[in-house]
Amino acid sequence: MAEKPGQLDEIVFPLVSWFRENARTLPWRSDPQPYKVWISEIMLQQTRVAAVLGYFARFLEALPTVADLAQVEEEQLLKLWQGLGYYNRARNLQKAARQIMDDFGGQFPGRYEEILTLAGVGEYTAGAIASIAFGEAVPAVDGNVLRVITRVTGDPSPIDRPETKAAVREALSEVIPLEFPGQFNQALMELGALVCLPNGAPLCEQCPLHDLCRACLEERTGEIPCKTPKKARRVEERTVYLIFSGNRVALRQRPGKGLLASLWELPNTLKGEDIAPWGLKIADIRPGGRGKHIFTHIEWHMEGVLLTLSDETLPEGWVWADRQALRERYPVPNAFSAFLPAVDAQLRTSDGRTLCAPTQTED
Repeated sequence: MAEKPGQLDEIVFPLVSWFRENARTLPWRSDPQPYKVWISEIMLQQTRVAAVLGYFARFLEALPTVADLAQVEEEQLLKLWQGLGYYNRARNLQKAARQIMDDFGGQFPGRYEEILTLAGVGEYTAGAIASIAFGEAVPAVDGNVLRVITRVTGDPSPIDRPETKAAVREALSEVIPLEFPGQFNQALMELGALVCLPNGAPLCEQCPLHDLCRACLEERTGEIPCKTPKKARRVEERTVYLIFSGNRVALRQRPGKGLLASLWELPNTLKGEDIAPWGLKIADIRPGGRGKHIFTHIEWHMEGVLLTLSDETLPEGWVWADRQALRERYPVPNAFSAFLPAVDAQLRTSDGRTLCAPTQTED
């Protein structure tokens, strides 16, 4: 790492003092049980705190223990996760819960190395759980922490390279306080989320590390952190079919592997692909709106077509879903959220609730 204006151990007390005065009140902080910390950390991957709060409360109400998570049906689990995106995170949560039941007697493992063996848990998540829930002095290096530390040290190394993350983790291992490691890790995360911002100019005048930060002192906060340029996403033009019979809409389940695995979707094709093999008896056809969704490596540009059928026969494996089934049973990814208002208008009942959800990036 780059030469620093001061040693990293100088950041500890101003940082933790700032955190104790400015930290947001969050349910997994107020009651840092390992199960709650774990669920929150997995939910917070690629998702902002404000968006997670409601999902966290609903998830914990439905599945309050590791045993409940281990036993829940996958379809119910994915329905609880609907809207958070990256659905393999939820599947890995269940795999890990079953590991805890089988390998640790139902008790959440209490050491970093043990936590690291759980499905879907990497160095960051294991460090966060071990330090916050169990007081183990191990770093938790996420994007917020990488941004803060590379700015403080003036390090221009790309933060998306494994060697940069490893160097930051090693440096923090030498200074993390034994007395309050969880607060230290959370303080770095919080500073990155609230002050040393990921998008836009950092709020340097509010930062407790202002006088220790090389990027600030050298006016290089616009240059640091650095990232390796990304390849352009592949764009797919797709047609999404909103297919109705009475007060029901047609859904089909995606394959068990790959993008949005096993989730239920509005039937769709690549633009121009023939749907004659579906064998639908179409009574009416209308425009169904447009939508766009961004995955990690693909963008879907979608045009909707609303079909009303004269015969309710569907291809094998498809289902008819009424409004209640959409709301309570079938997990439909937010990739199709642009079309849900049209579906809702067709299926609306007197309860007045809506199916719409905010768009998230999904895999």
